Amino acid sequence: MSTPSRADAVRNRQLALDAATALLAEPDATLTVEVIAKRAGLGAGTVVRAFGGKDALLDAAVAGLLRPVVARAHELSSSDRPEQALRTFLAELMAFQGAHHAAGDNLRGLSAPETTALRGELVTAVEKMLTAAQRDGRVRDDVPLGVLTAVIGESAYAVARSGSPEHIDAFLTVLLDGLRPST
Repeated sequence: MSTPSRADAVRNRQLALDAATALLAEPDATLTVEVIAKRAGLGAGTVVRAFGGKDALLDAAVAGLLRPVVARAHELSSSDRPEQALRTFLAELMAFQGAHHAAGDNLRGLSAPETTALRGELVTAVEKMLTAAQRDGRVRDDVPLGVLTAVIGESAYAVARSGSPEHIDAFLTVLLDGLRPST
């Protein structure tokens, strides 16, 4: 039988999670336990007790941001217009990454099992969109699926890092033109 969490422990955990999530939206934010604790109005020890450490806290924060993106990818992967679904999803992904590129930067080298699992789901959904678009003759099938997803992922990351959200449509046009089968 587990002991119910004390109300203050639950509140402190949420404050720390909210602070970490807010910091992930700040491009040059430093994400240390101390900075997160200060933003949350808590002590560093309280934050560590709530999560067990920085890895678990950032994993929870990034996973919270990523869940709706993964849900959207799954939704679009069932579209009867896979090329349009892929374009829509990539535009949304690039906008998301542009707003939260600090998330990826801050997860390097950390243990993030929940985020890793969600990224795996995201790749699966994108592969489903690509496969459907290949069946429709809208995406080339002479390049392995893993390479296509890597190209897409790296392109989305590069666009996000460029800091030019107004260029997403142009980047997508060039990217998707490159994915079309040669005629």
